[in-house]
Amino acid sequence: MGKRKNLSEFDEDQIVMARRLGQSISKTAALVGCSRSAVVSIYQKCSKEGTVVNRRQGHWWPGLIDARGERRLARVVRSNRRATVAQIPQEVNAGSVAYGAA
Repeated sequence: MGKRKNLSEFDEDQIVMARRLGQSISKTAALVGCSRSAVVSIYQKCSKEGTVVNRRQGHWWPGLIDARGERRLARVVRSNRRATVAQIPQEVNAGSVAYGAA
């Protein structure tokens, strides 16, 4: 048996979305018209590399924080490595208020 042609980006998107919505591997394969192993490999590849949208060219979303905020966040994490996820934003936001008040 020879290999079939690669799936289009649209088909890959359909596989990823169907799997994220809870569709079974068999139903996803029937929807797209490919093998079950193709569904598994494409979904695993997407999980490793990030979402399919992230791999495309031209899709850019601005970050939630700017470069200065990233440096502040890194400084807070370095100063207290055992901080919980709930404590880190409090410390970062408290620092931004203190810096903005001066």
